[in-house]
Amino acid sequence: MSDFLTGIAFFLIIEGLVYALAPSFLKRLSQMLPLMPEAQLRFGGLAAMALGVLMVWLIRG
Repeated sequence: MSDFLTGIAFFLIIEGLVYALAPSFLKRLSQMLPLMPEAQLRFGGLAAMALGVLMVWLIRG
């Protein structure tokens, strides 16, 4: 459970950095998201998830 909460904490830190360091980029990105095809968004999400799993596997392995 501790590892899970640490992961959520790191997610919040990174998310907060994006809002703090690049708010205008985030605004532009949020305007572009509805224009992107769902398949492209789904692929990007799956790729990010796979990269995260690979990183955890490499770090923990």
